[in-house]
Amino acid sequence: MTIIIKVDSENPSIEKIRRAAEIIRKGGTVAFPTETVYGLGADALNPEAVRKIYEAKERPPTNPLIIHIAEKKEVYRLAEEIPEKAFELMDRFWPGPLTLVLRASEIVPKITTAGLETTAIRMPSHRVALALIRESSRPIAAPSANLAGRPSPTTAEHVIEDLYGRIDAILDGGPTPVGVESTVLDMTTEPPRILRPGGVPREDLEEVLGRVEVKQTYRRYKLRMEVILVEGEPKSVIRKVRELAGLYLSRGRRVGILTIDEHKPMYETYRTMHRCEVKSLGSRKDPAVIARNLFGLLREFEGMGVDLVLAEGFKVEGLGLTIMNRLRRASGLNIVKA
Repeated sequence: MTIIIKVDSENPSIEKIRRAAEIIRKGGTVAFPTETVYGLGADALNPEAVRKIYEAKERPPTNPLIIHIAEKKEVYRLAEEIPEKAFELMDRFWPGPLTLVLRASEIVPKITTAGLETTAIRMPSHRVALALIRESSRPIAAPSANLAGRPSPTTAEHVIEDLYGRIDAILDGGPTPVGVESTVLDMTTEPPRILRPGGVPREDLEEVLGRVEVKQTYRRYKLRMEVILVEGEPKSVIRKVRELAGLYLSRGRRVGILTIDEHKPMYETYRTMHRCEVKSLGSRKDPAVIARNLFGLLREFEGMGVDLVLAEGFKVEGLGLTIMNRLRRASGLNIVKA
């Protein structure tokens, strides 16, 4: 059994938080909301507890975990050789969706770092996450609370879908406000390197650091449907999506279209005449909303039984870099240029 504990995201009950914190202190696993996505937490300094994270998620042991802290001073305990610029980043972006990769101190178990000499640390801003860390009196290792390879969970329902019966408890604090994972920034290289685009855009980091490199990986999400990403100038993208939708519908495929508010009316005939599922991520004027809705809509398409999603691309700037990273992963780099 997995215990589900509902909490108010703005004013979490201390009794409920302490119940979950006791599970962490005893070496158990608790899924909890952060401002980015739900994390699957365990005591970061307890190797046996950390092993339960890998087992529950079916996560490869070569994939390191992010350590979540509630006080900046904890960095001194967990990391060594901290660059001066790292402190500037902490002052500006913590608490928030930025993970810093630093040289690991000796107290961090190798299972938490996946055998690396570095460790990834962040201070979340979500009140439930901060309360859990403080009441646990432990730094908490917490990757996303999903089966390995699945889209990250932005609601407790997503966690239940993937991990119910595999973990000890879920703190249900409602939907997460950012909806995509934190930006992971390697501060052990010169210039610093983004290993995963996320909630803090590259441009914001460059205001502090100057030049920042980007090293992206595109491990494909394990989805129960095919995703085709259509990239190009907006009018050409709409035309290509309409063309592909007609083609695949004629072949008997159940097609979904992932678009934005401004383009959704262009697909109305496909929705009404061909029973094509058309979903909007939000307005192009608000990329934060688009990022927040992405994982949830991918899972929603799965629940509808869609077997092919045609997704519109975005400009690779600001949060667009993060959005496109996730869409390219969803498609497995199955990209059509319009």
